[in-house]
Amino acid sequence: MNARQFAPRLTKDGAHFRLWAPAAKRVDLLLQQPHAMTRGDEGWFSAEIPGAKAGTRYKFRIDDEIDVPDPASAFQPEDVFGPSEVIDHAAYRWRATDWRGRPWQEAVIIESHVGTFTQDGSYRAMTEKLGHLVQTGITALELLPLADFAGARNWGYDGVLWYAPDSAYGRPEDLKALIDEAHLCGLMVFLDVVYNHFGPEGNYLGRYAPEFFTEAHTPWGSAIDYRVPQVRAFAIENALHWLRDYRFDGLRLDAVNSIVEPGGLSLLNDLSMAVGQLAAETGRHIHLVLENGDNRASILDAAQDPPRGKYRAQWNDDYHHAWRVLMTKEKQGYYCDYQRSPLDDIARSLCQGFVYQGEMSKFRGVKRGEPSGKLAPTAFINFLQNHDQIGNRAFGDRLEGVARPEAIEAALAVTLLAPAIPMLFMGEEWGAKTPFPFFCDFKGDLADAVRKGRRSEYAWAYAEYGDEVPDALAPSTFQSAVLDWNERGAPTFQRRQATVQQMLAIRRREIVPRLAGAAFGKAKAADDGQLTASWRMGDGATLRLLANLSDHEIANTAGEFKGTLIWGSELGERVPPWSVHWRIG
Repeated sequence: MNARQFAPRLTKDGAHFRLWAPAAKRVDLLLQQPHAMTRGDEGWFSAEIPGAKAGTRYKFRIDDEIDVPDPASAFQPEDVFGPSEVIDHAAYRWRATDWRGRPWQEAVIIESHVGTFTQDGSYRAMTEKLGHLVQTGITALELLPLADFAGARNWGYDGVLWYAPDSAYGRPEDLKALIDEAHLCGLMVFLDVVYNHFGPEGNYLGRYAPEFFTEAHTPWGSAIDYRVPQVRAFAIENALHWLRDYRFDGLRLDAVNSIVEPGGLSLLNDLSMAVGQLAAETGRHIHLVLENGDNRASILDAAQDPPRGKYRAQWNDDYHHAWRVLMTKEKQGYYCDYQRSPLDDIARSLCQGFVYQGEMSKFRGVKRGEPSGKLAPTAFINFLQNHDQIGNRAFGDRLEGVARPEAIEAALAVTLLAPAIPMLFMGEEWGAKTPFPFFCDFKGDLADAVRKGRRSEYAWAYAEYGDEVPDALAPSTFQSAVLDWNERGAPTFQRRQATVQQMLAIRRREIVPRLAGAAFGKAKAADDGQLTASWRMGDGATLRLLANLSDHEIANTAGEFKGTLIWGSELGERVPPWSVHWRIG
């Protein structure tokens, strides 16, 4: 692979520092004293510093006007406004030296936020909970973004220093210890990364490298100009940095439909190719997945291993939205697109992947999606909850607070045993009711702007509930999102945990060994709430589903329901309400 262009490089005698600052006339490296950097071609500044070593802290001074951290800083011990610290990634002694990852078919994902996963909110504290994940049947821990953000608390999507894991959770070696221990436990670890924008506070690129940005805008600020070779390299090197230096097993790219790139998403192709080269060179299973509101089936291929331009899977928002409407009758926002028949939409998602495959979206006002039925079922990550679908609500309330337990457990029985890759949100495995409201730690005008924006977005909630609506800037809002691990001792939570654990044991035994080569089949929804579906599995067996997703008992009109029963009960002429039954054979 090409040599790294960004971040300091340790040498035998010291360190070589570089900064791409095409708009700067002069750059000084600030250590104990300033060191003038040499300007080279294409806006690069460099300096060789004898005696510099791991632990050295530094900044860059631009034109004697402003002192900035390294945009490719490996660590910011004093947050985004402080000095950058040189990190020697080669110094960490990995224990799971034989770990090469796991095949994609084995993935059962739990999405988690480090700061609220435990009371301590650290990498080290999260390490202590890995045994619980393994016991539950989870095989992959996905972390919300870690890129350094301004302040002490944030979801992570406001990162401004992409290469630096935020110091609020610990040091780089603590993150490596978490990943190392996860690998020793047999867990993959994925990271959510954001390449569609930089956060609003602590980003100085516009001052010395305005070429980073275009005139276009995303919902979160200026769009990044990936037509510029250095900018493109910055993102691709960042992906490789997390996969190589921290040994993450995969990345989930946030909202790639908001990457503004004329002529298509070639950045995604180039990034996938670079990651595929790393996977081939190291013999590792590395998985790339997407969030993409455009439902671009053409960039997905679950079987391409190592990646060669495609992506393993996509978060399937359609699947979530249809279930949410079925269980809660919600109509606001994007749920307006799933009002006709949510049960039909669930059936279509189970047998073809996306619900929207080129149809007109009322919410978006345009046609959305591409045909997806020829993809493998494992090209879709299905879920009932995630950080967005909980947190982008006025109160950050979970599904447990708005849907009936029997409906949720039926939805889990479908989601966790269907061939698509399942994902839970932290605590969902025991039915946690802890909210996950939006929180951040901005100051001054930016904090006021966040409050104003939320009051506008959730005007109905403020009108009805007033000050009861959580203030995103208040420390108490962040604290309310911290998981209560002690609640698992209550009988209700114990039963849910046992149910999920049993489902995932069945998935591991009956479904996972047959997923390679599995294909979509047929699904049908009836007006009375009956749902049937089938898939041809990789070993030639047929996986069959029969469910009653309604509040009333219905007649069993599904016809022959062959195979070995793996979940549910033997059925006669009637099907109980909110019951799910699986057979394979």
